[in-house]
Amino acid sequence: MTVTTRAAELLKRTLRRHAAGVTVLTVPGPAGFTATSFTSASLEPALVSFYLSTTASSASAVRAAPVFAAHVLGEDQQDLAERFARSGVDRFAGVPWSPGPEGVPLLRDVPAWLTARPVLCQEVGDHLLVVGEVTAAGCGDSRPPLLHHAGVFGSFRTA
Repeated sequence: MTVTTRAAELLKRTLRRHAAGVTVLTVPGPAGFTATSFTSASLEPALVSFYLSTTASSASAVRAAPVFAAHVLGEDQQDLAERFARSGVDRFAGVPWSPGPEGVPLLRDVPAWLTARPVLCQEVGDHLLVVGEVTAAGCGDSRPPLLHHAGVFGSFRTA
């Protein structure tokens, strides 16, 4: 095992202990994928970011997209997260959505969503970092979020 491989395994093992919110990112095409790397990057201006493997099936669509949408999933949407994480299937089949600005798919029945215009798209190691300026957002309901931790989905309850 090389030093790089050991570092990658250590990173994966360590970050499995970090609970992350689950989102589905979509771009015109339509194309989309499940991500736990979505986060805010700045309040002024309003910026968000996510990472995607450079070898992911959606990577070329993301690179070309003039806009993307991020959908925050609720605890009851594990099936949706699994669908958009699966390769080799039509991820949008049977999923209710409508076209938003510039054709970006907006998924229905999610607790929250936003659209953003990419301002940075840069390779960082074996991933693509995308930073976008928020152009619109909406909240559907206040159901608890879907989380990913230690390789499984779960939910959050206040103590």
